[in-house]
Amino acid sequence: MTILTRHDDAHIATLTMTAPDRLNALSTDMLQALHDAFDKIAADATIRVVILRGAGRAFCAGHDLNELRSLRAQPDKGAAGLKALFDQCAALMMRIQSLPQPVIAQVHGLAAAAGCQLVATCDLAVAEDSARFGVNGVNIGLFCSTPMVALTRNISAKMAFEMLTTGRFLHASEAQHQGLINRTASAENLDAETRALATSIAQKLPAALRIGKAAFYAQSQMSTAQAYGFTGDVMVENMALEATAEGIDAFLSKRPPNWPA
Repeated sequence: MTILTRHDDAHIATLTMTAPDRLNALSTDMLQALHDAFDKIAADATIRVVILRGAGRAFCAGHDLNELRSLRAQPDKGAAGLKALFDQCAALMMRIQSLPQPVIAQVHGLAAAAGCQLVATCDLAVAEDSARFGVNGVNIGLFCSTPMVALTRNISAKMAFEMLTTGRFLHASEAQHQGLINRTASAENLDAETRALATSIAQKLPAALRIGKAAFYAQSQMSTAQAYGFTGDVMVENMALEATAEGIDAFLSKRPPNWPA
């Protein structure tokens, strides 16, 4: 059974999680499939943007609770098995942000627990206006500690803590207001709205996006002074590209840039 599909079109790769019977849960198999797909995309110079979405009635409901329960029950190996799963999930999240291409989450239905973490990890997110977002593990006695990492890097500390301690869900409009997602769309326009954002990005110089995305996450971990020193060097690196010179010439000549294919 295929749990992840990939479709490429016009420099955009669309990954679809296809385990709707489990609400696209982040099982060991799904985590591995996603990581493998992102590794292949990272090496594919024809792809400039990635869209990540889910099949069925939800984007992603988080970890597979049946798998967590099974791992916990293993004699003498439960803790090690659980730690390996959570480490695998963290590795996927970091892989998304280390990917050269921007990744857009296309969200419908539910994004819960590690599924909400996945949305928060993606570089951008477009959601159906009826979508809901939550880190609701606390409702079953499991504090969403790993999803907390991505969530607290997207929204305010107090709102994140409220979500983590009450299990309350944000509707799409509030998620947009809090900064978890970029924009909302009706169900019938979700594909088109996400595609329009991806197309806009795909028209930019890929090398500049690659340099810029890496710098975006690197500078966020630095002091202000360190960040300015680092990003100054990044600007010099970017300016050295022949394609950037073409972009500047095109702007000054009032014509479209002739980017490399």
